[in-house]
Amino acid sequence: MPITNAISIEIPRISILDEKGNFDEKLGKGLIPDADLLKLYEAMSSCRHLDEVAFRLQRSGRMGTYPQNMGQEATSLGAAYVLNNDDWLVTCYRENCGLFWRGVPMESILLHWMGDERGNAMPRPHFATPIAVPIGTQMLHATGLAWAAKYRGEKRISCTFFGDGATSEGDFHEAANFAANLDIPVVFCCQNNFWAISVPGKIQCSAPTVAQRGIAYGMPCMQVDGNDIFACVYAVKKATERARAEGKPSFIEFVTYRLGDHTTADDARRYRDQAEVDAWKAKDPLIRIRMLIEKRKLWDDAKQEAMMARIEKDIAAAIERAEHIEAPPRSDVFDYTFEELPADLRTQRETFETTSLGQERASNPASA
Repeated sequence: MPITNAISIEIPRISILDEKGNFDEKLGKGLIPDADLLKLYEAMSSCRHLDEVAFRLQRSGRMGTYPQNMGQEATSLGAAYVLNNDDWLVTCYRENCGLFWRGVPMESILLHWMGDERGNAMPRPHFATPIAVPIGTQMLHATGLAWAAKYRGEKRISCTFFGDGATSEGDFHEAANFAANLDIPVVFCCQNNFWAISVPGKIQCSAPTVAQRGIAYGMPCMQVDGNDIFACVYAVKKATERARAEGKPSFIEFVTYRLGDHTTADDARRYRDQAEVDAWKAKDPLIRIRMLIEKRKLWDDAKQEAMMARIEKDIAAAIERAEHIEAPPRSDVFDYTFEELPADLRTQRETFETTSLGQERASNPASA
């Protein structure tokens, strides 16, 4: 028998607004109204400024290690713009822009990196999960959330974010396998920023695209210019429409770049060429939008100055709230662990001592 072709694969690449400000009027028509585009620009600018302020907070000892988002703001923001309010947004740790658009208070993110666990209690009803620092675990959570919604007959879907390095984790493969085989409405969003901390993408994946890893599980896949807010919105819109209509997952590879270090504990100069960083700075998602809104006569220097004044005021207020939040009672370590506290732990909570001496004092105050 002759050899035949078992499968032919095509992965579309989406680009609408390029780094030179060129805009595809056909693909981009009606995708983002001008009024919304200005709001998205301000949201990205606010997230970028927070990165700058957070860097100074960490360096001055007012906050722990912090991962900057700069350069990757368009991906999560584009998704948050498209998702319904009751869809799940399941992030890792570089999706502040999307979380803020959903209404998560800025101080929640600050509290997390300041070491206050209350920063992980995402306020309801924002349908956002806590920041996931372990690489890849959140993809399983997203699949489970969407599976539960499907089981209950709800139309809610989930959208999860992860890096290119996370696609080498077993968690990704398990989540993708479950979602594809059981028809679970999840949008898998890979932020391919070319670096898994200090490991380059070419070592992580030998395929021409990371998107091909989604193809292996039978998911429709797209590769997207992740620094193009219009392309991000376009791709997530297509994926969410499919998830709602067919109840099936999709995989989107957002090609982007982290302009800063992996975290404030990292020094990317040790492993990245400055020429590479400079080349990606020219593809900055913020610069693109600024060029477009100026071309459309929607923006000028006066509006930029007024916007930055608002942003600086809002961020200063968020820092004030985070740094001056009332300290949690020490009893929280007991109260949020057990539904009914055992007697010995109840004694520990009351005395904050674990020794027999402490317990004796609690049971016989006269002996104290």
